Amino acid sequence: MAKFNKILVAVDGSEASRTALRQSFKLAFDEKKWITVVSINPPYQGDLDLVGVSNISEVLKGPGEKNLEEARQIAEAENASIKTRLEEGEPFQKIVEVAEEERCELIVIGRRGMSGIERTLMGSVTSRVIGSFRGRTLVVPEGTSLGWNTILVATDGSKFSSAAVDEAIDYARSYGGSLKIVSVVYTNDEFLANAPDVIEKMVEKARAGLNKTRDKAKKGGVDAEVFVREGEPYQSIVELAKELNVDTIVMGSHRKSGLKRIFMGSVTSMVIGHAPCGVLVVNK
Repeated sequence: MAKFNKILVAVDGSEASRTALRQSFKLAFDEKKWITVVSINPPYQGDLDLVGVSNISEVLKGPGEKNLEEARQIAEAENASIKTRLEEGEPFQKIVEVAEEERCELIVIGRRGMSGIERTLMGSVTSRVIGSFRGRTLVVPEGTSLGWNTILVATDGSKFSSAAVDEAIDYARSYGGSLKIVSVVYTNDEFLANAPDVIEKMVEKARAGLNKTRDKAKKGGVDAEVFVREGEPYQSIVELAKELNVDTIVMGSHRKSGLKRIFMGSVTSMVIGHAPCGVLVVNK
């Protein structure tokens, strides 16, 4: 599904969300399809008597209304059609609720330029959206441009990554792009020292799986190249993305319940936090 009929973009007034909105216009099926833009105001939980403001709800709407007006101006400048929604509540819950109400196929969220621990945490709203939404979530780093000429898809052989591979093949075929497929064998110094034979077998198994995936892509008319890397998975994926100058990374994930939704999967989360390009997460 290289083009989408229904897209939801979350905006918060940041440059990252403005980037996400502009890039989302490239993904709409055609100019007649509306993109829904949502801004979320957190609920006020203070004491109205203390603040002395009777219409606090109206006051709190101000920032959200400003975000949506800015989105409308961006859409007009880009000759794009959007509709806007202002919501109040827990941001990740409202984003998912609106996406489900609107039957959106894709949620687009911007990612600020981050460093250090901020990248490790990646953003609880984004993590929780991905962990809760049954669909596709595209995370676009601030200031980047979305493209599909070179697509990197990470696979570990699971059914979740298989879904991501299918999507990546579809995008590459639709846009005439090439596909890079990577599998990472986790290793560390202790593992390398004590179990080199085991690592070698794991690499052989990973390569065999990748070759089958490459053959599948080629049968679908897509030029594909495979890579086996050893080390920390998220670092290996990000480093390869930089090395190959890929346009988009595609990864699989799956819905979780309870507190596990917060963490969403460390590899996916860390890739999103460090990637130099957009990351599309397929959650089925």
